[in-house]
Amino acid sequence: MIIGLAYLLVLASVPLLGGRITALADLPLRRPSLAVGAIAIQILVISVVPSGLPEAVSTTLHMSSYVLLGAFAWANRRIVGVPIVALGGLLNFIAITANGGVMPTDPDAAASLARQVPEGEFANSQVLPDAKLQFLGDVFATPASLPVHNVFSIGDGILLIGVFVLVHVACGSKIVPRRFVPAPA
Repeated sequence: MIIGLAYLLVLASVPLLGGRITALADLPLRRPSLAVGAIAIQILVISVVPSGLPEAVSTTLHMSSYVLLGAFAWANRRIVGVPIVALGGLLNFIAITANGGVMPTDPDAAASLARQVPEGEFANSQVLPDAKLQFLGDVFATPASLPVHNVFSIGDGILLIGVFVLVHVACGSKIVPRRFVPAPA
């Protein structure tokens, strides 16, 4: 949730920095159905039926969504910012793969959340007893005073930077040197 709000803040910053949000419609995205499918899978597994599918199915679907996102990133790798987004996604995928389909969460970061995942419900991020590559997992927590307090990973942070770069270059905001701004279509 907090990452989604951060993306909204990136969008809100575009007009404040002299960019045109409508320029996003001109992005020459290739194979958008891959991203739409991946997001739909993640919403289904994490939010719609977190306890309605066998764990192996949920895990496989979750991992498959990252493969779809990777294919989408590869198809769009020439768009400024996409390689940074892809790096963040790859770091998350590595951590998830190393831990059997679940993002490892730092126990201290998780303790600050004060919420538990019900037994038998798929959680894409959890405290694991023998987490591998923990440093790539959800090791950061937003301040508990925020209404949408959550945990996030270094990969999530890199993703956000990539989205910031992509959006501000595509929208031609004033913080981007003119030589990086694409000509209007």
